[in-house]
Amino acid sequence: MTLQIIGIPRSNFVRAVRMVAEEKGVPYEHISAMPHSDEVKAINPLGQIPVMRHDGLELAESQAIARYIDTAFAGPALVPTDPKEAAPVNQWIAATAVGVDQLFMRNYVVEYAFHKDEDGNVVRTKIDRALKRFPRMIAMLEKAVAPGYLGTASFSMADCFLVPILNAIQLFPEGKEFFEGSDALKAYFGRVTKRASFIDTTPPA
Repeated sequence: MTLQIIGIPRSNFVRAVRMVAEEKGVPYEHISAMPHSDEVKAINPLGQIPVMRHDGLELAESQAIARYIDTAFAGPALVPTDPKEAAPVNQWIAATAVGVDQLFMRNYVVEYAFHKDEDGNVVRTKIDRALKRFPRMIAMLEKAVAPGYLGTASFSMADCFLVPILNAIQLFPEGKEFFEGSDALKAYFGRVTKRASFIDTTPPA
């Protein structure tokens, strides 16, 4: 059975998993499905995306899916096999999927996109609170990409998780301003977004 990756294309976690498959050269079918849809809840009762099917295996959680693709298929390893080399990659995968995602996506991008009042105005309560924490997060990421990629000198799975988030924050004014003020992140983003895995997973306009 062909690998199936299920979830809407604009989800940063769906895109991260798809980038892993693209980097590995793994053929896959991308099935667009909304969070909490019946198709998603059949695999993940919590309704969160992405979910995956492959050869009788059904799997939820983006980190678990990404690691399965990395280890179950031939192709370049996106997490090094040496424990010491893998450690910083695993650290940044976890940090991005939890802390970076929570601040930039859940408390900023999602609030801008979906939290509106009755007149259609953005409700800024969480956004304004989140923006106070942006400088510290940006500074942490600037230091982390100094080796060339996120935490290391080579492209890894951690970059698959971070770049869709950096792409998303630039869709809104303060995120774009913070990003434009960081030469380190702009240079890093420019390197990664030239990769076919990023280009080929761009959500439709």
